[in-house]
Amino acid sequence: MASRTGTVPILEVRGLRVYFQKRQSIIGRKTTIHAVDDVTVTIDPGEILSLVGESGSGKSTLARTIVKLNEPTSGQIFYHGQDVFKQTRKETKQLRRRVQMIFQDPYESLNPRSTVFDIIVEPSVIHGLVTRNKRDRTAIVERMLNLVGLDPATKMDRYPHQLSGGERQRVAIARALSLEPDLLIADEPVSMLDVSIRLGILHLLQTLKEELKLTYLFITHDLGVARYISARIAVMYFGKIVEVAETDDLINHPLHHYTNLLLASVPGSENSQMVTAKLDVEYASNLAAPPSGCRFHPRCPYARETCTVEEPKLVELRQGHYAACHYPLQG
Repeated sequence: MASRTGTVPILEVRGLRVYFQKRQSIIGRKTTIHAVDDVTVTIDPGEILSLVGESGSGKSTLARTIVKLNEPTSGQIFYHGQDVFKQTRKETKQLRRRVQMIFQDPYESLNPRSTVFDIIVEPSVIHGLVTRNKRDRTAIVERMLNLVGLDPATKMDRYPHQLSGGERQRVAIARALSLEPDLLIADEPVSMLDVSIRLGILHLLQTLKEELKLTYLFITHDLGVARYISARIAVMYFGKIVEVAETDDLINHPLHHYTNLLLASVPGSENSQMVTAKLDVEYASNLAAPPSGCRFHPRCPYARETCTVEEPKLVELRQGHYAACHYPLQG
């Protein structure tokens, strides 16, 4: 999948596979978990790409592999054209500075024994971006807190448990920004927050993107959130990318039946009852035993014999609109 702008993508994933070995018991046989299976996707500088799919589809595994927290089974990941798994130790440290993650649960991702001041300044200390001078460190913390809409005078000396959920997530964002990254990987950053404050975090992320010239890989299970924040959406199912398109095109003219299911599950959807009634909603993905052919065929009301034996390829069916389906919807 080539860059849409003709420039070198900030991130390019090629044929990535991430398999894990799991033993059922002490003496049991090992099984292979196909967490990510032949994923190819690109992100251009300055864009927000949303990665959408239900729990267990492999979204977080993909994200953790990009930042080298997981080892790939096969495939390649390129950051600014450089293969990240062929980097030196020095280059890897630079990658981890420039590619930052925002995790789903801010309470779990922040050290409960550290103050907001220490949480934000520690990454800069590790990477040698700040001196030992207290004034310099305070200046960085104040700048980061102001960027995310928090008052330094009242927040920098507090501990995570003394903050609300939304404030904790803003601190997590400030910590990521302290290293001056150009790519942020946001893994379900609003799913743990009250509905009333989600919009504020999403608006903050959009504002920061424009102010700091950032690029995002935004992971979510909610197509409504993806539609709000991103210009392009990739849909992931059972370890595979099954559809990629510009946001408006994907929302208004989906080609894959799984994407149609996700759209139908959005509250207020006119065809939600019609679609879900035709699907076996009890079916659960088993990453240790993926079905043959199209992985969605056990749940698809339009599956045919071909779907059970032949795996569809992700191909461009309309300009800029890719789908992996033998019998796509006529959008």
